Amino acid sequence: MIGRFEKFTFALSEISRYWHKIAGDAMAAYGLKGSHAVYLVAMHRHPEGITAARLCELCDKNKADVSRAMNALEEKGMILRKGEGPTLYRAMLVLTDKGKDAAENVKKLAERAVALGGKGLSDAQRTDFYNALDVISSNLKALSEKGFSE
Repeated sequence: MIGRFEKFTFALSEISRYWHKIAGDAMAAYGLKGSHAVYLVAMHRHPEGITAARLCELCDKNKADVSRAMNALEEKGMILRKGEGPTLYRAMLVLTDKGKDAAENVKKLAERAVALGGKGLSDAQRTDFYNALDVISSNLKALSEKGFSE
C-alpha cells in the first residue's frame, strides 16, 4: 500500500512541477508567472466576464491569491474591471484583446501538453485514467472533510 501511495504522490507532484515549468515558460513572454495561466484559461471560458469570487471557486484558490493575480493581469493590460458592484471583489473581470490572445496561447499550449503527456495511451486507457482520478479525488475530498472516523 505504501508503494502505491509513494508512486501516486510522486507522480502527481512531478506532473504538477512539470506543468508549472511549462506554464511559467509560456507566461514569462507576458511578464507573468505560470500561476496566472489557470486564471486566463478560466476567464477565457467566460467571455461575458466573471467575478473574482467565481474565479476563487473555479480555480480552487483563495481570495488573496485571486486578488494578487487579477492585479498583475490588470497591470499587464490583460483584464479590465467592468462595473464595481458592491466591492471590487464583485466587479466583472473581462479579458482584453491582449488577455484573450494570451489565454488562447495558454489554452493551445495546455492542449498540446496534454496530448504529448498522454502519448502512447489508448483511448480506453485515457478514459480509465481520468475516471480513476475522479474517483480518487472524490474519495480523498470526502476523507478530508469527514476524517477517518467512518
